[in-house]
Amino acid sequence: MAKLYFRYGAMGSSKTANALMVDYNYYERGKRALLAKPRLDNRDGEGVISSRIGLRKNCTFVEDLVQMTSEEIKEYDCVVVDEAQFCTKEQVEFLVHIVDDLTVPVICYGLRTDFQRNLFPGSMWLLAWADVIEEIKTVCWCGKAATCNARFNEKGEMITEGDQVVLGANDSYTALCRKHHRMKMLRPES
Repeated sequence: MAKLYFRYGAMGSSKTANALMVDYNYYERGKRALLAKPRLDNRDGEGVISSRIGLRKNCTFVEDLVQMTSEEIKEYDCVVVDEAQFCTKEQVEFLVHIVDDLTVPVICYGLRTDFQRNLFPGSMWLLAWADVIEEIKTVCWCGKAATCNARFNEKGEMITEGDQVVLGANDSYTALCRKHHRMKMLRPES
């Protein structure tokens, strides 16, 4: 039975590496996974999913996925979506259609919340509709579970206002526990 999975984690929790490993596991077993991500995420180039540890693979865009025919999608044994927090409600509804009507499993990876601890639209609908919700864990500098994403400026100061989406990685975000996010402590005091 096909299911819709939402695997979320804070920045740096290896979500993309996990997505690429799932794709490889399908490949190793002689099966086909379709990798996709929202077009908005262009940090790694056009149509590329790339993890911080150097794994990378070409992908399609979620916007193109929704244009595919049912027969085209059924050629795959699984659909893997990275950066799923950037999906729209309509795109998540289409992922539900792939699972429920085409019986193809869909595994989504993404952030749950933004730097202000607000839900992303894609994450909100995945939390509402996913059959299986799993957290990919990472840790704060203090050793506690990191569940919050902190954005910082070039001076290393935490930013608490601004656009919800500003693409970046270790150069502008870090994962913190809730306590240190609330305290705006990006690192231990010296």
